[in-house]
Amino acid sequence: MRKLVLAISMLAFAGSVAFADPIQDRRALMKERGKLAGQLSKVVKGEEDFDAAAVLTTLKALQANAEKFDAEKLFPAGTDQGDTTAAPKIWEDMAGFKAAEDKFLANTKEAVASPPGDVDGLKAQLNTLGGDCGACHQSYRVKKG
Repeated sequence: MRKLVLAISMLAFAGSVAFADPIQDRRALMKERGKLAGQLSKVVKGEEDFDAAAVLTTLKALQANAEKFDAEKLFPAGTDQGDTTAAPKIWEDMAGFKAAEDKFLANTKEAVASPPGDVDGLKAQLNTLGGDCGACHQSYRVKKG
């Protein structure tokens, strides 16, 4: 009986993973990205002290987040409908969309490879990364309200 319950549970879990909701998955990934950028922003604004080790840890987490981004899995055909702010341009210009994400990943990797030594260095990196985010949102995101 115990083995049967375990087997059924494993099948249910496997089924839920197989039917993951791409809209929810991409929303969670972007929410995490925003939280990480917000942590860095607090340092730039002087709300938190600059700690090189903590900044590098956050930059590495941001890189790991960017490496999880898979446009085909997160934005498959048909996920332009429903509760989403993804602009139709994503599916019209998937190559451009991927290029924007590739640029963000490259800039994130560069920030990790050359971590900032002070707040001014972090500010410059955050301006670059924030610019990547802003450019992508301007082209590929529908503004709410």
